[in-house]
Amino acid sequence: MASKQSSKQPIISLRTKFYTISLILFLCFSSYFLGLRQQPSSAAIPRCTTLQNTTITAAAKPFPACGLNYSEYTPCEDTHRSLKFSRDRLIYRERHCPEKEESLKCRIPAPPGYRNPFAWPVSRDLAWYVNVPHKHLTVEKAVQNWIRYEGETFRFPGGGTMFPDGADAYIDNIGKLINLKDGSIRTAIDTGCGVGSWGAYLLSRDIITMSFAPRDTHEAQVQFALERGVPALIGILASKRLPYPSNAFDMAHCSRCLIPWSQYEGIFLVEVDRVLRPGGYWILSGPPINWKKHWKGWERTKEDLNSEQLAIEKVAKSLCWTKLVEDGDIAIWQKPINHLNCKVNRKITKNPPFCNSQDPDRAWYTDMQACLTHLPEVSNSKEIAGGKLARWPERLNAIPQRISRGTVEGVTEETFIHDSELWKKRLTYYRTINNQLNKPGRYRNFLDMNAFLGGFAAALVDDPVWVMNVVPVDVKVNTLGVIYDRGLIGTYQDWCEAMSTYPRTYDFIHADSVFSLYKNRCEMEDILLEMDRTLRPEGSVIFRENIDVLVKIKMITDNLNWSSQIVHHEDGPYHMEKLLFAVKNYWTAPPELSDQQQESKAT
Repeated sequence: MASKQSSKQPIISLRTKFYTISLILFLCFSSYFLGLRQQPSSAAIPRCTTLQNTTITAAAKPFPACGLNYSEYTPCEDTHRSLKFSRDRLIYRERHCPEKEESLKCRIPAPPGYRNPFAWPVSRDLAWYVNVPHKHLTVEKAVQNWIRYEGETFRFPGGGTMFPDGADAYIDNIGKLINLKDGSIRTAIDTGCGVGSWGAYLLSRDIITMSFAPRDTHEAQVQFALERGVPALIGILASKRLPYPSNAFDMAHCSRCLIPWSQYEGIFLVEVDRVLRPGGYWILSGPPINWKKHWKGWERTKEDLNSEQLAIEKVAKSLCWTKLVEDGDIAIWQKPINHLNCKVNRKITKNPPFCNSQDPDRAWYTDMQACLTHLPEVSNSKEIAGGKLARWPERLNAIPQRISRGTVEGVTEETFIHDSELWKKRLTYYRTINNQLNKPGRYRNFLDMNAFLGGFAAALVDDPVWVMNVVPVDVKVNTLGVIYDRGLIGTYQDWCEAMSTYPRTYDFIHADSVFSLYKNRCEMEDILLEMDRTLRPEGSVIFRENIDVLVKIKMITDNLNWSSQIVHHEDGPYHMEKLLFAVKNYWTAPPELSDQQQESKAT
């Protein structure tokens, strides 16, 4: 149900209250000595004030509200900043983050009247108009049945440009061509996802999709997907690699996504090949597929469409893909299970060549290359490169391929098993502190800011939630490939920059040792302002850090108008690592204030 009040805050168990009594003396002494160590003797020292909330008084002033015109601000995809960059290959629509001095020091407001989203699975089909107040798509895509405006809500019938009978029927048609039911296909990627209906309807088939599309200049299509409770990020195929590891997805999809697949030496299909698993599928519907039927409606000549299809077929063949089927409006190719025969053919064609020594999992501001990513070596043509993956749901807890092959430095099978058990224990403890975690539908979109092996997400697998697992680019060991091996999804991110998502994306954020990782790299308040931007009103956060770091975090979250309290580690009061449970209080931009007045308050 929708709510306009900050009523849904974590409820403290009796045991936690008892722990808090023990903790208060420790906090008073530790914050006192912390102040002596870090501040001149005349400086104000944080002091403990109340037992119930473990409040620590901060000297800094609260952060002001930004203007209402910033309510959908995406710092690294700002449309005004993007105009400074090249139109070639749509580079201007990639990530271009503000300089440090440009960063906002104010809180992004929710639009007036903002309401908590509908609980999943109702949210798949309904969203509040006040949360994403854009009607343009209801007119532009009316015939295609993407979205309808009905009173206070938007309804998503599941239509699409190439699936007028709905996403369910479209996916059923795909299911007649490849097996979507046996658990062999678990992770998918949807390029140019629209409002995310393909990914939304695959969830009922236990297939989780990373949907992405560029920041729209006229409509927030990715924002609609996120409001529905569907995994999505802002992104585009342009000049940089997608922020995912190699061999990550079982299936890739493009339905009239308007990507010029055959241009620029086929580099966009080369990038799809990088992120597809051995034996993975690429599905294309829309121009030029079935052009003989649609060419008049597409307002293109037969010759033009035929030429485009032949060019795509040529690129796919150069990647050693096999065209499995073309049935009506759908065409499906399959990536080879290994490169044994492909290497033999490369001696003749050499186009595109195999990549040199560049790490295929490196994908943060990394230029795309028109070269074929090597698959792991095999001994015969029937062997699957890297080994055969377990089917879902067994895949979640099976030893991931990258670990069993020993390609993740310092991570063994024992490490993986221990981590999985650890996060089951931790989630059980979290539920005793925040009983909202026990209520199905209270939270839907989760963000794990430092996911390691995806243990937190794996522990949540039976809940009606999805988790965006982030592996920071600053960690010593890249584990995002392991997360995908488990049948989970995620992305790379530098937390000194903003995330490629809209404000109010996540209901719940988990931050394990994030601030220790970024110590001396960027300002703590900037990371917390970004968390505030991406967190919904009444959304929750759990921080895990040593007590001295948590004290500093709490000072800032108090000034963000979050309600929070520090509690003991799950192993007891003598552990130096503590937890901070926080809730972002409900607030919106006042409807009676103009943008100009709001901006003056922010300054």
